[in-house]
Amino acid sequence: MERLIAKVGKMNNYRVSGSDSRTGIDWWLVGACIPILAGGIMTMYSFTGDNSFALHQLVWVVIALAVFFIVSRIDVRFLRSTRVLTTIFIIICVLLAGLFLVGKISHGASSWFSFGLFSFQPSDFAKLILIVVLAKYFSRRHIEIANFRHLIISGVYAFILFALVIVHPDLGSAMIIFFIWLGMVMVSGISKKHLLVMAALACIVMSLLWSFGFKEYQKNRIRNFINPLADIHGAGYNAYQSTIAVGSGGVLGKGLGYGTQSRLKFLPEYQTDFIFAAFAEEWGFVGVLILFSLYGIIIWRVIRHASRGATNFEILYGAGVAVFFIVHITVNVGMNIHLLPVTGTPLPLMSYGGTHLVTEFLALGLLMSMRRYSRPVHKDVAKNEFIGPQ
Repeated sequence: MERLIAKVGKMNNYRVSGSDSRTGIDWWLVGACIPILAGGIMTMYSFTGDNSFALHQLVWVVIALAVFFIVSRIDVRFLRSTRVLTTIFIIICVLLAGLFLVGKISHGASSWFSFGLFSFQPSDFAKLILIVVLAKYFSRRHIEIANFRHLIISGVYAFILFALVIVHPDLGSAMIIFFIWLGMVMVSGISKKHLLVMAALACIVMSLLWSFGFKEYQKNRIRNFINPLADIHGAGYNAYQSTIAVGSGGVLGKGLGYGTQSRLKFLPEYQTDFIFAAFAEEWGFVGVLILFSLYGIIIWRVIRHASRGATNFEILYGAGVAVFFIVHITVNVGMNIHLLPVTGTPLPLMSYGGTHLVTEFLALGLLMSMRRYSRPVHKDVAKNEFIGPQ
């Protein structure tokens, strides 16, 4: 993804203006989100006896869309302030640390604050604030990105959140945080030499986590990924059943409400981690192709808006949001078809849950706000501002 945004910017000639075409909501983006939201709700509705998941998710969809439209009308240039970002970053860190004291334990991880009917997962917002913090940091130092010192400093921001998340333990969110940092670093223009150094450090960190950080059930998931048939009745059961569900959908699927793996309770967590498998069983290859096309439109629109950002901050923020969606989609689908270990990563806009849904629409709402107030920038100035003078 190195210099991805610079290349996209050349195609669009960095046309930044205040015309009507750049004000208001991107309805292409909204139009791609709505069918995915509907697909998730219909999948939950068809498999639950009392339909509680579908009804609750519908409420969260309304809340998330409200957040999207409200934030899109707010001038969010205050996020460029170091004081504001520092305050928000500290608040997120305090919330993550507070999980040790009052966090709700679910599936072996204390990642939630529970308030009766309402639960809140701060790690989702940690991913978004990391994108904003890194966009702010790299926007001022993009020409000096070859200096290894900036990689270390940016890595410290990511590592603080990574460490506070993985100790709960929440391996899935921790890995997303790592890949957001890696993706934004690569977009900023990392050298190949530094990339090799980072790869070596990553191997060392993973070795230490395996020896001292991972819980036994997390190790079992990785062992099962390496040897899928070793324990299909134990640690490998979820991944094995999800693979069966995806494959049994065929070309056209079994039809809404006729997915046997989910309906007969063979597929666990079909409303959250394995909703892609449940959807694929009902809608088949054609439905999955449409789903991927809709995600492609979302990512295309995010990158397009990023390429037209008025400053480095908007460009890098948009790049970070694109990485956010790409990594979530890749990890979730990968674990559903047994190409990646099971990590509990939700599928954007589709998995059950309010916190991640609000976070996703908050991220898109911020992008819409940045689209509204962008100032005119000459294409040559914007090019030099992002990738440095030639």
